[in-house]
Amino acid sequence: MKLSLAFLTVCMFTSIGAHNAVAEGDQPDSGILHDKVFIPSMDAVCAIGRTISKGCDAIRARKVVNAEAAPWRAIGRVNFASSRIRQHCTGTLVSERVVLTAAHCLYNFPRKAWIPPQSIIFVAGYQRGSRVAVSRGERFILDEREDTGSRNFQSTPDRDWALLILEKPIGRDVGYLDVMQLDHSEAEHEDLILAGYSGLRPNVLSLASDCGQPLARSTGPFLLRCSAMSGDSGAPLLLRQDGKYRVVGVFSSVVGWGDGYASVSVSAALFMNALHPESGP
Repeated sequence: MKLSLAFLTVCMFTSIGAHNAVAEGDQPDSGILHDKVFIPSMDAVCAIGRTISKGCDAIRARKVVNAEAAPWRAIGRVNFASSRIRQHCTGTLVSERVVLTAAHCLYNFPRKAWIPPQSIIFVAGYQRGSRVAVSRGERFILDEREDTGSRNFQSTPDRDWALLILEKPIGRDVGYLDVMQLDHSEAEHEDLILAGYSGLRPNVLSLASDCGQPLARSTGPFLLRCSAMSGDSGAPLLLRQDGKYRVVGVFSSVVGWGDGYASVSVSAALFMNALHPESGP
């Protein structure tokens, strides 16, 4: 099945007044460049500033974990701030210097430009203002079809992944999570969870354990019903196996599905080839 629905980005951003990344620059906000640009919007679960009690209750019900303890300290916030916005997503150390997150987390929507990697800060084990480790980005890797030389961001759910390469190998001390491929048929027999910094509770790491079984078989992204919202973009889709958590995908977005919604996570199979060369120190 090919997912063709329009989808909603769910990085958390607030207005405040090797593929190469382009600089922010001083280009004016000239409006949508064309009708295919990937635009953030209210999500289908719990929209900030609005009363959608059922969805918000599901976010509040997520279990909060100790982000300073293993293995959770390998997960953290991907932060960016400029004169106009502050935004955060979720990211996961999958090697000593590699953070897995969503591609749209590395794009500045108000400026319509890719964020310089040095302006992105990964905070591992973030919890109520404290942190286990921190590093700036050095470069990032995207799907080969993505054009960072263009101001347009028109990603699709099957390529909304990014590898943020850090300046410091903080995973050497913090630890990192292994990545494994999981077939969609295998996922039907597993209990998958998301671990992210939701916009409703941005200062704690919480687990969405209500993902359920895949809504459809696909060779592309996983379609589940995880309780996810703004801030959870880039969150790892996790499988617990033999007492150990492994990353099998990365959360991208939310789409309408029937009379409800589906959470969309990019399968590890779609970025594994890019990850292998970067897995060393």
